Amino acid sequence: MAEKKTVRVTQIRSGVKRPKDQEATLIGLGLNKLHRSRELEDTAAVRGMIRKVRHLLRVDEQA
Repeated sequence: MAEKKTVRVTQIRSGVKRPKDQEATLIGLGLNKLHRSRELEDTAAVRGMIRKVRHLLRVDEQA
């Protein structure tokens, strides 16, 4: 069985004073403080969330 692809996201900018939907997206990704990282499954839904707040994140592709 093939390994599932993952993506590591790290919050590099604050969600304070951002629109509420962007704050909620950060929380949905499991991020709410600076320099927190999460390793998430690489799905279309996760990619859409990352795209919405890409200016607040650093994204590292992983196998």
